[in-house]
Amino acid sequence: MRAALRVLAIVAALIAGLILHHLWLLFGRRSPWPPRFLAFVGWTAGMRPHVVGTPLRDHVLFVSNHLSWLDIMLIAGATGSAFVSKDDVARWPLIGWLARLNDTVFVARTDRRDVHRQAEALRGALASGRPVALFPEGTTEGGREVLGFRASLLAAVVPPPPGVRVQPVAIDYGAAAHDIAWIGREGAAANAMRILSRPGTTPVTLHFLAPIDPAAMPSRKALAQAARAEIIAELDRDSRDASADSRNRL
Repeated sequence: MRAALRVLAIVAALIAGLILHHLWLLFGRRSPWPPRFLAFVGWTAGMRPHVVGTPLRDHVLFVSNHLSWLDIMLIAGATGSAFVSKDDVARWPLIGWLARLNDTVFVARTDRRDVHRQAEALRGALASGRPVALFPEGTTEGGREVLGFRASLLAAVVPPPPGVRVQPVAIDYGAAAHDIAWIGREGAAANAMRILSRPGTTPVTLHFLAPIDPAAMPSRKALAQAARAEIIAELDRDSRDASADSRNRL
């Protein structure tokens, strides 16, 4: 019943959002409604985000750890960003269409021969000024663990378009991380229904860390390693702080 009610709320928001989206386009304005809809989905799913730090507003590539499809909803709500996604998502019914409405940049992550074309597509999106978010792990298979970042996905910012910076984002679901994490053993529909069926709300902290100037990095590999190290360090600090708070309460 809880999941059904949440799905109905999401469908109603989608219909309203589409009307508003096309009204904005009709008057020649860039529509803010796709990321607002994504944020609403996260809120309806029970996520209660808390932003720490200051997200850059333009000419920025956010790079984040990746546990769940909820990550997209949370970052969209905090930044209004577009996203980089694997190209097979473009073929998913409804989801692919919605992703295109939010100006998603689709890349063939398994095709190393096409790195240059993919980098140019991402550079074009960044050059427009709109913030773009990327999950350099390329998968949620790591669950709570932060897997290695794929340096090839950062080819667009080494060297960077003028004025573009990279801002690491550490998403921390706290004690709920094990329940939230999707590591691919269940289907997409089953995972969505499991998340939407969870009772109550879940506090989530989004840490927007100090921006990195890609021009100061000797290579995209060095950039990937630096961003990943910052995210892991922040998540470790959160974990230690949570453990200390728990001991103090005892």
